[in-house]
Amino acid sequence: MSTELSKTFDPAEIEQRWYAYWEENGLFRPERPDAEPFTIVNPPPNVTGSLHIGHALDNTLQDVVIRYERLRGKDALWVVGTDHAGIATQMVVERQLEASQDKRTNYSREEFVDKVWQWKEESGGTITRQLRRLGCSMDWSREQFTMDEHFSHAVLKTFVDLHNDGLIYRDKRLVNWDPKLKTAISDLEVETTDVKGGFWHFRYPLADGVTLDDGRDHIIVATTRPETMLADMAVAVHPDDERYKSVVGKHVVLPITSRRVPIVADEHADPELGSGAVKITPGHDFNDFEVGRRAGMKAGDMLNMLDGDANVCQTADGLVPEEFLGLHRFRRDGVDGARELVVQRLKEQGYLIPHVTRDKEGNETEHDSEPRTIATPFGDRGGVVIEPWLTDQWYVDAEKLARAPIEAVKDGTIEIVPKAWEKTFFNWMENIQPWCVSRQLWWGHRIPAWYDADGKAYVAMTEEEAQAQAGEGVVLTRDDDVLDTWFSSALWPFATLGWPRDPYQPVRPELVEGPHFTSGGTREEKSGASTSSARTETGAWSDNANLLSKHYPNNLLISGFDILFFWDARMMMQGMHLTGTAPWPRLYLHGLVRAADGAKMSKSKGNVVDPLGLIDQYGADALRFFMSAMESQGRDIKMDERRVEGYRNFATKLWNATRFCQSNGIGASTTIAAPAASQAVNKWIIGEVVETKNALEQAMADLRFDAAASTIYHFVWDRFCDWYIELIKGNFDEETKAVAGWALDQILVMLHPFMPFITEELWSKQGDRPDYPLITAKWPEPQAEVDAAAKVEIDWVIALTSAVRTAKNEIGIAPGAKLVAFCPSPSPLGRKVAEENAPAIERLARLTQIHFAEAPGGAAMQVAAGEDAFIIPLEGVIDIEAEKARLTKAMETSSKEAKSLEGRLGNANFVERANPEAVEKARADLAHHTAEIERLEAALARLG
Repeated sequence: MSTELSKTFDPAEIEQRWYAYWEENGLFRPERPDAEPFTIVNPPPNVTGSLHIGHALDNTLQDVVIRYERLRGKDALWVVGTDHAGIATQMVVERQLEASQDKRTNYSREEFVDKVWQWKEESGGTITRQLRRLGCSMDWSREQFTMDEHFSHAVLKTFVDLHNDGLIYRDKRLVNWDPKLKTAISDLEVETTDVKGGFWHFRYPLADGVTLDDGRDHIIVATTRPETMLADMAVAVHPDDERYKSVVGKHVVLPITSRRVPIVADEHADPELGSGAVKITPGHDFNDFEVGRRAGMKAGDMLNMLDGDANVCQTADGLVPEEFLGLHRFRRDGVDGARELVVQRLKEQGYLIPHVTRDKEGNETEHDSEPRTIATPFGDRGGVVIEPWLTDQWYVDAEKLARAPIEAVKDGTIEIVPKAWEKTFFNWMENIQPWCVSRQLWWGHRIPAWYDADGKAYVAMTEEEAQAQAGEGVVLTRDDDVLDTWFSSALWPFATLGWPRDPYQPVRPELVEGPHFTSGGTREEKSGASTSSARTETGAWSDNANLLSKHYPNNLLISGFDILFFWDARMMMQGMHLTGTAPWPRLYLHGLVRAADGAKMSKSKGNVVDPLGLIDQYGADALRFFMSAMESQGRDIKMDERRVEGYRNFATKLWNATRFCQSNGIGASTTIAAPAASQAVNKWIIGEVVETKNALEQAMADLRFDAAASTIYHFVWDRFCDWYIELIKGNFDEETKAVAGWALDQILVMLHPFMPFITEELWSKQGDRPDYPLITAKWPEPQAEVDAAAKVEIDWVIALTSAVRTAKNEIGIAPGAKLVAFCPSPSPLGRKVAEENAPAIERLARLTQIHFAEAPGGAAMQVAAGEDAFIIPLEGVIDIEAEKARLTKAMETSSKEAKSLEGRLGNANFVERANPEAVEKARADLAHHTAEIERLEAALARLG
């Protein structure tokens, strides 16, 4: 028996209730020990994070897939957890200390790490609660954290193994140094921003009386960073540059420091750029570092002029004048730095070549530098200019690890979807640089390396093992650095499943009482316990001993393209090296969610959309369906709140259709197979279910989320609600009730991956089936074929009804007006269908009679259905001449507007200079008026 639905659809109430039910009953991963496994892992969000619109897209797509595979009977595992987010989390806790006039350095390392753990237990579960609000059916019973004991063991073992394999080593190289965070960061964590700056030109005197062929006793160099000349070690010229061939191997004497540095030949110098000579500071520029190495300089001999705060320190040769020591690299907080003082001293000593400008009258003005817009690197978290800094760090030989993933993508072992991303993947992987994995932080996986008094490193899992390597009595000191967060998350597909200690598993996470659904200013308490990862583990999960062997490799990874190199590629590298197997056979890369105007969302622009706010307003199902319907391979999504609202209306339509079914005795189906049907309309809807199921399965196999959403949307709205329900009104016999109940059940199952909350609610209200919730129901198996005759028959009725309705609308006849039609030469099908479906045609098309005879003379309109043409007399229905005049006037107005818009859009000045929104509106208006002209022409043609 069905339970009557309320008159209004309230998403908030059903979402909270059903999510708690699913989680508390273990329905996100039901016991299916013998089922085929299907596994995905979520990109672990930062433990500091909150749900943003990108998370909403990424996790919606993953949930659509996992719910789909669960319905298909698989042992569907969606691994969930959070990342310890070394830099981000340490920043959060340090800010918390600063707010109470405290700071990290007031504590020992162990005390500070304890404070971070305390913060995590108190505040680190925000995003996991928010993922629940979105409806994510993750296996929370196995929630992971990258600092959990078992995961930390995997991270340290990976470091040790890679070191033993010669793939991790310590080296002195340039790194991207963040002076605010005081740590190295990766290239991928650097954001380049255009900044207004200067371009200075200096004279460097040639040493030992040497001159150029033109008699000059100096070489001119140019730079955007004059302060770095304090650590210059060479001047480079192109080996084929005739101007400088005679002085290659000679020296210049640097102003200020009086350092003698060689003139070297290197192709890095561009003869066409400036003077063709380049100052070389190998300790503070990545290109210069390579020039220095090619010139025979060892990294250990390269000069460093800055400390970790980017303040000037003394170089190894002691030649930096005292007045520069301690200055910041450039002006900061209104105080001049080393840059400004270097320029001042070079100007005073006559080595600065001024930049000269002329006004309209020809008057010259000298400036210290030429204004330039300079692409400047900033740290994505610290927000300050990154400093290339020479320091000892740990590196992964990424070039060697990249070889296997490159081949895997080339030979099809790993498929990247969309395929267009392969070119970007190969370009990055084939030019990959050593991966700096050490970070100067306290929070994270501490590097398992110990040093003796001479600085020799001993890499081992424990201090005891390191001591055994070093020998008894050797005093060891552990490395202070931690590993890059992405080093640990690269192990996510397999370390979350117990690697490397399969069948070892972590203990079940401790239960932590806390808020479940939170949004905006409201706070609703969870009716149960939520899980968060335990800090330590004391046992094993005996019931999941073979988790790794069953669920690795995973089946699919869904990821934003923006972390292709941060995370995806590194999982490929680590997975293939450590396990010998690709972590998954398919990688799906989705786009970004952008603002409505196509701009990238940012807090500074004020165009960020809060997904929780959308859920509060329209419900999670509507937001999820929007994300799925708009996800077209290879394209970004433009946020459109009106469409989210439209999908809320879609949910409401399904709700009301179900209420209508209930009011007519239509309840839950008792069979998985389609019921027996003799009536054409019931055979037709069964066939529509079969076709929808097949199209949906094909779309999911192709990872075409937009096509899948469109398929189920149009079946529900167009075929079931708009046509089937209308066609069966007044004919609710037992066959029809059985077929209608079955068809509605199939809708709920097929729509469930996209709209889990409303479908579960309707499923439960359609019948008493407490032991058979929708989330674990069976995917449709109609065991039926499309009845071709029934399809042709019902499609003919639909075509006739649609044609009549369209014609009425075009010429201004009221939708409810009853008309008579004539069909002088009916096809056998047309006559048969019209006679057998006369009541439905009268009710839907409002045709009271169809005469199979010649139509009387006079004004009429023509419509068609299949091969049959119908003439509908209009005498006495409308004023023909008045209607023609109205249509003609409207067409003239639209034609005038269209012509004007064509002129504007044909003007290059308007298209190139006008506001993009104005151009887009003009194009939309032109499309509207063009379509309106076609409609009006068709209407006039109907009137003769």
